[in-house]
Amino acid sequence: MSGSQYIALSGLRARVDELDRLASDIANVGTSGYKGERDTKAAAEREAFDATLQTAIDTTFGGRRLDMTTGALAPTGRGLDVAIDGPGFFVVSAPGGPRYTRNGHFTVDGDRKLITEDGATVQGDDGKAITLSDDGEFHVDSDGTVWSGTTKSGQLAIVNFQDAGELVHETGSRLRADGQTAAPLKTAVVRGGTLEQSNVSIADRIAELTTVSRGFEALQKAISMLMNDVEGRAIDQLGRR
Repeated sequence: MSGSQYIALSGLRARVDELDRLASDIANVGTSGYKGERDTKAAAEREAFDATLQTAIDTTFGGRRLDMTTGALAPTGRGLDVAIDGPGFFVVSAPGGPRYTRNGHFTVDGDRKLITEDGATVQGDDGKAITLSDDGEFHVDSDGTVWSGTTKSGQLAIVNFQDAGELVHETGSRLRADGQTAAPLKTAVVRGGTLEQSNVSIADRIAELTTVSRGFEALQKAISMLMNDVEGRAIDQLGRR
């Protein structure tokens, strides 16, 4: 396969990754606390071909980062809806270990524990689940203290990372920290009765989807033309023999 075909084929593969990322962002445009992602590309030189095929350079996936732009804070008036105003993440318990989210749409399970909308237990600053009593309405203070009426039920654990953009989407707005250590964030400001909206702009993603789709189609046509050229040369050479 010629160098031009390698480049076109690797470009197609990179655009498939972009389409997957765009599909995830668009699907979660209504998910509270969701952070969109951005792809990067890199040149992957094929050292084995260096001496004989100088054009064999692939376009490869260069990594993916979260867009940590803060989404709009929308008042809901619901006591257990909370948003972090600024950097930071809530900590939740999952089968694979601690996970992190900015989706503060919390509720209470049958054991009176504070949980996320997908059922993960919300951790307090002591690393334990926050258990609410049933005496009065729930509300959360600006420092993350959770109240059941006049009874303090616990304080939300809020952490941050050296490079939050390197966190990885696990499902929806839930993130995992591969190779990073969470550090408690004592200065976090929590807004009760408020939810952070997704930071994904549907208009931007649709425009990007159009661009990626057109690039994909152009590369498909390029590969088709290259293959037709190869087949034409083969027929010509074999016909002469």
